[in-house]
Amino acid sequence: MLLHVPSVLTPDDLRRASEILRTAQWSDGRRTSGEQAAQAKHNQQLREDSPECRALQQIVLAGIERHPILISATLAKHISPPLFNRYAGEQNYFGDHVDSAIRHVNSSGARVRTDISCTVFLCEPDSYEGGELVITDTFGQQRVKLPAGDVVLYPGSTVHRVEPVTSGERLASFFWVQSMIRSDQQRRILFDMDNHLRELRGSFGESNAAVIGLTGTYHNLLRMWMEL
Repeated sequence: MLLHVPSVLTPDDLRRASEILRTAQWSDGRRTSGEQAAQAKHNQQLREDSPECRALQQIVLAGIERHPILISATLAKHISPPLFNRYAGEQNYFGDHVDSAIRHVNSSGARVRTDISCTVFLCEPDSYEGGELVITDTFGQQRVKLPAGDVVLYPGSTVHRVEPVTSGERLASFFWVQSMIRSDQQRRILFDMDNHLRELRGSFGESNAAVIGLTGTYHNLLRMWMEL
């Protein structure tokens, strides 16, 4: 499932993030990639152990945790610590690649299965040229360039790339989610059902018999499919 989730970060979040990023020290992005991705990767990243990265992680994780659409769409079991990248100058693109199936979290030694890849855009699309995230799925190539604070979710199994940034700089956060529901198709069914249930609750209330019954069906499917 490819999903655009708007306004995950607030204007205040973005102002704080911008202040931190202005003093950030960037390093070669290839140091955090697998062998295949490193061959295609030409960008910069913040070091995971830097105080700037840790401060930005708190901002992004708070936005994720308070956003109901993200919670419903991912049904997260584990979220890898968000990372931060920059595309500009000579380090301005990331060729076609597939994310590694397992993300090792250096700070804790934990492992996260990368069911869902996530990108948080940190600068406005008119502040740089190029830099589209291109995702190849069953409908062809989807080109994504979103407003600051918005998030795109897509299956970690997809081939994707970042087009060259020809002027300005593209700043973003990225992370992976291991879902309680491994199957992308099953997650989509549950997400659609949850969206319809919200509409029904708004129209008929929580005590409506059909709403209660369909809520039970949603949770029974969740019990059937989830991994804890």
